[in-house]
Amino acid sequence: MELVALRTFQAVVEEGGILAASRKLNTVQSNVTGRIRRLEDELGTELFFRKGRGLELAPSGRVLLDYARRMLLLERQTSAAVRQVGESVGELRIGAMETFAALYLPTALKAVRVGHPRLELRVSTGTSSKLADQVLAHKLDCAFVAGPVVHPDLCFDELAVEELVQISAVGSNPVEQPLILFREGCAYRTRALAWQRATGHAVADAMEFGTLEGILGCVAVGLGWTLMPRRVVEQSAHAGELVVVGVPDEIGRVPTGMISLRDGPPMGALKTLAEAISAAARRAG
Repeated sequence: MELVALRTFQAVVEEGGILAASRKLNTVQSNVTGRIRRLEDELGTELFFRKGRGLELAPSGRVLLDYARRMLLLERQTSAAVRQVGESVGELRIGAMETFAALYLPTALKAVRVGHPRLELRVSTGTSSKLADQVLAHKLDCAFVAGPVVHPDLCFDELAVEELVQISAVGSNPVEQPLILFREGCAYRTRALAWQRATGHAVADAMEFGTLEGILGCVAVGLGWTLMPRRVVEQSAHAGELVVVGVPDEIGRVPTGMISLRDGPPMGALKTLAEAISAAARRAG
């Protein structure tokens, strides 16, 4: 029984059909159909009931799905453990919010380089929601997100508390301007929308941008307002063009930390990374 066949079977179940599974797996429908048929031949049973163009999971398919998920999880855990042999050999895949990456990652990654010189580091950025999904899918070993994070399969280690502040351009009136946000899934976005409702801004519209500099630049020229960590604003090239206003703690104080799989393999580099970020946060005060 091949792992690729089990991945294909799981994708068909989770995506709801052959076509959607082929898109997720980046392959043609005939490959998906062929793998499912070979799996059924190997097991000697039908895994799906065919109903027109649709598929319904058969009882034998429900049994296989449980085992397939466990086998594929074990395969991912094995891969992660092999990558981390000796704690200083292999690859460490790190995810972070853009704001967090700008504030903390350079110094922390330097500490990992010193403590684990043979470890290859891979860094990507995204929203808190997207990063959590990637950790759960074993695509990232850890991620730095806005919390708190409560999930049965994830550990959340709080390392810092960021202060969000309202920013707008000098001479502008944010009450009469649209909100400028990161895309869906950003934890700061949720708080900014809550603050917009609480303060009764006259303009309920919002604009979305995918980058930190894009948001700061647009706010600086008076296109709108947003909430952003105070330290990000202070370090920005646009700081002199911005008006900073504090917001209540229930909106402004954001616990931020590292998430990783609760049952993931122990990684010494993760401890080094977390300690370096915690120390940087303490120095920032």
